[in-house]
Amino acid sequence: MTRRLLLALLPLLLLGGLLAVIVRSGPADALRGDNVPPLERLTFQRVALEPGAIVASVMNDGPDDLTIAQVQVDDAFWTFTADRGVALRHLGRTTLRIPYPWVAGEAHVVRVLTSTGTAFDREIPVAVETPTPSLRFFGIFTLIGLYVGVIPVVIGLLWFPFMTRVSARGMDFLLALTVGLLVFLLVDGASEGFEAAGVLPESFQGAVLFALAAAGAYLLLEGIGAWLKRRGRAAETGVGWVLAVLIAVGIGLHNFGEGLAIGSAFSLGEAALGTLLIVGFTLHNTTEGLAIVAPLARERRRVALGRLAALGAIGGVPTIAGAWLGGFVYSPVWSVMFLAIGVGAIAQVVGQIMRQMTREASVARALATGPVLAGLFAGFAVMYVTGMLVG
Repeated sequence: MTRRLLLALLPLLLLGGLLAVIVRSGPADALRGDNVPPLERLTFQRVALEPGAIVASVMNDGPDDLTIAQVQVDDAFWTFTADRGVALRHLGRTTLRIPYPWVAGEAHVVRVLTSTGTAFDREIPVAVETPTPSLRFFGIFTLIGLYVGVIPVVIGLLWFPFMTRVSARGMDFLLALTVGLLVFLLVDGASEGFEAAGVLPESFQGAVLFALAAAGAYLLLEGIGAWLKRRGRAAETGVGWVLAVLIAVGIGLHNFGEGLAIGSAFSLGEAALGTLLIVGFTLHNTTEGLAIVAPLARERRRVALGRLAALGAIGGVPTIAGAWLGGFVYSPVWSVMFLAIGVGAIAQVVGQIMRQMTREASVARALATGPVLAGLFAGFAVMYVTGMLVG
């Protein structure tokens, strides 16, 4: 046993020794010479506005050390302080506090210059004071989450009595409509996720992080779905209830990302964007309740009001938590992670619904019917039109 452990550790020890030699000798620095300037990449992690001051959190995303020399605001040089100093190693962070009399509602540009003269800019489109944790702001973000996530999803659940009375062809249409809604959310979430990943510092490899998190969420929910189905059969609750729970979970994760977007919009000083997102998401999310109850309606079972309320809470309440997190402790890395988890969850739910719709038939034959095609296109159209208010 000891010998096998040593054989396993030997390559790791040799690799560690090789890395130590590379770091100590610096072959890349020797090739570059003394006349080549360092490769500098400074990223803004967050810019907060306090009364009479701009607070910018920055990180050295480049491979070489850099030193912050000067700060400009609106093309004028300003004094500043750095809580962790101005010399930053790779992935080093510091927070710059700039005493500047910013004007509410106006645009400002913060520029950081390094000792080599390289400039890095961050624009503040609409200046508003950054929210600080308080009961008032917690209440405001809670209300926003209710407007955007909880109430619209609950309104969508009210279609359940109508859906239990439609014909079999009508149910095919509604399930296909659900798939159309979710596929739109999938594409929209993936687009937002890769866009957020592109803003991350290159060292974090945002696209890879997004893809792996989405795949992990998909596989995790596949396992949870199989477990819930076994429990559902044992308790005779039906496959429809399991699928409705999975849809609610996927939508809840997606709505958590929406809450992050709204909270961070206000946190980053983009108040107009936040208001537009509230209006757009409120209309956008009403259709999500329809998607949640469609599998239940197909089984023609009676569902207790408490269970419907639980599904609405699973799908809508995460919006509140997302708004809190985005408004007070916004992190671009966590935004990418949660958007990816939402995309993976929705992809898993779409697969579950498609398996339920096709059953023994092939996917092509199941989709090539009038009600299904009409439902798919209707789902795309509804989400596209309501999504225009968000975009």
